[in-house]
Amino acid sequence: MPRKTTISHIKCDVGSLAGHHIVPKSLLNIADKNLKKAKEEGLINSYYVFNVGDDLQLLMVHENGEANSDIHKLAWDTFQEAANKALELKLYGAGQDLLKTAFSGTIRGMGPGFAEMEIEERGSDPVVALAADKTSGGAFNYPLFRIFADPMNTAGLVIDPNMAGGFKFEVLDTIENKKVVLKCPEEVYELIALVGTVQRYMISAIRRARDDLICAVGSVTRLSQIAGRYVGKDDPVIIVRAQHGLPAVGEILVPFIHSYLVEGWMRGSHWGPIMPVGLKDAKCTAFDGPPRIVALGFQIANGKIASDDNGKPMIADLFDDVAFALARREALKYASMLRRMGEFEPARLGPEEMEYTTLQQILEKLKGRFKPA
Repeated sequence: MPRKTTISHIKCDVGSLAGHHIVPKSLLNIADKNLKKAKEEGLINSYYVFNVGDDLQLLMVHENGEANSDIHKLAWDTFQEAANKALELKLYGAGQDLLKTAFSGTIRGMGPGFAEMEIEERGSDPVVALAADKTSGGAFNYPLFRIFADPMNTAGLVIDPNMAGGFKFEVLDTIENKKVVLKCPEEVYELIALVGTVQRYMISAIRRARDDLICAVGSVTRLSQIAGRYVGKDDPVIIVRAQHGLPAVGEILVPFIHSYLVEGWMRGSHWGPIMPVGLKDAKCTAFDGPPRIVALGFQIANGKIASDDNGKPMIADLFDDVAFALARREALKYASMLRRMGEFEPARLGPEEMEYTTLQQILEKLKGRFKPA
């Protein structure tokens, strides 16, 4: 029987150094300590700890299946411990994403974002984990469409017979909490009609049409709807499988050679250009940004992340490459243009997305002063 392995990518804003900038090493060390212990005790087989901006990222590989209570509690306890350290250090936004006080079996609906995928290991299983900061789950709609539905991006849709049947997209309506599955290429126009509305409809999973093989899964949590107030954008993560009848790693990455606009950026209230960066540049500065995205490539082998001779997971920092220098230049150019507009739309998000900010308090304050025109 093919081996079943679970990839869990769970993230949380537990506190950051100098505003919404970066997760300091003292918090990363807590995560490494806890996941190292979990590996020694056999709960997980391998792991990798990193950050994107002010989000602490836990990438874990194990054999316990999706939504496993022990795995989710490991992440929750780690985030709680890191948040307590952040409070001690008076770091900014300590525990910002921890919206509940008691663990309830899984991390769903508690604030942290997660993407999980249980797979049957193939002869070779390349995986790309993407993580973004200062944006929302809808930020992945455009590249996921390009990767799995656009033959001008993904040559395999035309020339690989194993991809000829296309892919099925699970789309979540984040307002009404409903989902629909659309098959491409037959329903490509319907898919664009939905996922082009990035603030409401978000791609949550993709499967290969001919055999229902899981290909991609992402986090689509809306923190503001959980908390009832603005507590930061949702900073999504996504796991994408590659090769052997799926898009090649290069086809997964090519949508990011150009920048594009996403919602989020400063106070989660503006449109901003996404900037693909390596881990060393995964920090947010100008106007708390521009929004950053990181891509990590690795191989799944025998229930683990494939490791080097010293047992260290082999991780490819895919955006740390000159191939994405154009996108970074474009992002800076777009950022400069949008900031010249200040608080005038469309640089700032529309009123429906400002619901959880102080704009509503301003409108309430002025309510009695509005007169019939």
